[in-house]
Amino acid sequence: MKNVNIRLVVLLGAFSIASIILFQVYWINYTFKISSTQFNQRVKIALYSVAERMADFNHTVLPYNPVNQVTSNYFIVNTATHIDAKILEHYLKTVFQQHNINLDCEYAIYNCETGEMTYGNYLTNGVEIPKNAGIHKFEKQKDLVYYFGVIFPGKTSYIVRSINIWIISSVIVIMALVFFAYAIFIILRQKRLSEIQKDFIDNMTHEFKTPISSIAIASHVLTEPDIGLDLDRLKKYAAIIIDQNLRLEKHVEKVLQIASLERSTEKLKLEVFDLHDVIRDVVDTITTFKVQVTADLHAEPSEIMADKHHLTNIIYNLLDNAVKYCGSSPEIHISTEIKGNLLILCVKDNGPGIDPLYLRRIFDKFFRIPSGNVHTVKGFGLGLYYVKRTVEYHRWKIKAESKPGYGTSIRIEINRKRNAI
Repeated sequence: MKNVNIRLVVLLGAFSIASIILFQVYWINYTFKISSTQFNQRVKIALYSVAERMADFNHTVLPYNPVNQVTSNYFIVNTATHIDAKILEHYLKTVFQQHNINLDCEYAIYNCETGEMTYGNYLTNGVEIPKNAGIHKFEKQKDLVYYFGVIFPGKTSYIVRSINIWIISSVIVIMALVFFAYAIFIILRQKRLSEIQKDFIDNMTHEFKTPISSIAIASHVLTEPDIGLDLDRLKKYAAIIIDQNLRLEKHVEKVLQIASLERSTEKLKLEVFDLHDVIRDVVDTITTFKVQVTADLHAEPSEIMADKHHLTNIIYNLLDNAVKYCGSSPEIHISTEIKGNLLILCVKDNGPGIDPLYLRRIFDKFFRIPSGNVHTVKGFGLGLYYVKRTVEYHRWKIKAESKPGYGTSIRIEINRKRNAI
């Protein structure tokens, strides 16, 4: 499938998922509001019936529109006559039961002598009264003298329980959509990995094919009967075979480094050694008349506990990577310093730098900064991946800093007091 079609499918899928989730949220919110409105109507009808009975009991006229909803769970009932707490509680229990309002509530009666709401009682359908009973505040109402207030503390949870079938179905739908989205993510990720691995295999085949072809040609020349008569020609083709053989060994070693590092049984062979000695050895092997390497090794003491073999490979890979990307006149600066418990190892080059878009991915396996269909720099995209994995195995930290046109700096923080796993 073409990338354009894949993007279109992903966009349509994302739009569909977002639409369904938004619709489910809207439907749950709409259902909650409808259920809440229905409950409020039932409560108002029940409280109106209570007010009527209180008026009949006191032989008074019921005021116009006696029931008012102050908040979502707080109702005020104007009786315009004296209220007996015991009679009111009896009517509340009886009427609520008749209207099938099986929800705990609290009531309070306004005391015109003190000007305060006097707490009545907590009416519950359960066995025990909860510990938070009586903590709710009953607000006073202006222009009313004889009235009582009713609060339903658990109204919200009651409404939620009444629509739980809708909530459960929505959760199931959302979970299915999340699984579908995750499946798409995995498919796209696998496709990307497949493309990266295909590019790696193509690149590795090309890298291996060149030295193999060179060795084959040189070997064929060496089989000629008169090759022994021309010693200069003999040395030339023998040198080609040696050089290309070393090139092959280098490629194989790079792949084997990753294979050995990723084996679950691989253990780091820790030992104490001088980091500066390792740096000097690696610098000596890589320094030529075309490569300028300067070193400022100020870390004292410079002894660390690490796997010497892997650390040597780390330093070599960093320097080799810097040489490859610096162009015709590579200048590399390697330094060490002590900061608290950390020994800082830094490798800086004068290369073209890295675009911020690719900087965070340079440590990914097989990743190579794209430069069209032509690879001006040879490699498998394994060097920096190996460096980061080895650093992580030692429980150190690594960071890359770069700007286009200003080179690249790789910084490794070695904790001298922390043992690696």
